[in-house]
Amino acid sequence: MENKQTCKMRIRSIYRTFSEKEKKLADYITASPEKIIHGTINQIADDTGLADSTVFRFCKRLGYKGFQDMKIALASEQVKELHDIHEHLSSEDNERTVLKKVFQSNIKTLEDTLTVIDEDHFKGAVNAMLKADRIELFGFGGSNVIALDGYHKFIRTGLPVSAQIDAHMQLMSASQMTDSSVAVLISHTGHSKDILGLLDTLKQNNVFTIGITSYMQSPFSQQVDIPLYTLSEETDFRSEALASRIAQLSLLDAIYVNIMMRLDEKGKKSITKVRNAIQNRRI
Repeated sequence: MENKQTCKMRIRSIYRTFSEKEKKLADYITASPEKIIHGTINQIADDTGLADSTVFRFCKRLGYKGFQDMKIALASEQVKELHDIHEHLSSEDNERTVLKKVFQSNIKTLEDTLTVIDEDHFKGAVNAMLKADRIELFGFGGSNVIALDGYHKFIRTGLPVSAQIDAHMQLMSASQMTDSSVAVLISHTGHSKDILGLLDTLKQNNVFTIGITSYMQSPFSQQVDIPLYTLSEETDFRSEALASRIAQLSLLDAIYVNIMMRLDEKGKKSITKVRNAIQNRRI
């Protein structure tokens, strides 16, 4: 699959895995992209106190053919960014302007995430959930809210799905899953001890795992059977993790719709039952 990520997106997705030298280069590139665009590999090496070969290897690690290839990519990205309106807020912004900037930031998060969705992985996730005799969604902290929203969606399919709120209950539930089950795990960074411990329990039971995360080189993304990635940027009043929620929710939405389409009449009957049950509770 063609890598459509921008240079900054590539850096952000694997930043935690960089060595100290690589982090120094990454920080330099993200802080001063114009120096890369107008400079030479020798100048960059001098500015960062690193060897030319280190700079070249870093470019290769990001997926570029070399320094010149990365420079061209950065130049085209800078031109595009001049036309993008991001969520950079000003004290002079009124409510309407803030509303618009937040929406535009969310739209950009979704557009960026589309560039890193592996279609084969996505299809694999849908197929696995359709075949499972049990589906459970897991997440801790803010990710648990996403897991519960996923449960709220998937219960309409008629498939055997569940989610727990309490951390201990999640671990207990994971311990009872089998190789016929599918676990959907949500973790923004993929470095949480809680999610990694739960994943270990699932792997001991040979449970098929689908992971939703923003970090491609995290221990979490390397251990799940199917990783699905989201991308988001930190803004003035929202952390990167908070901004990623819209992409995580949308990714689960897309899986849900695909499953309902595959279930066809069975899915329609199931959602009708749900609607009738809810309707009976209304005055």
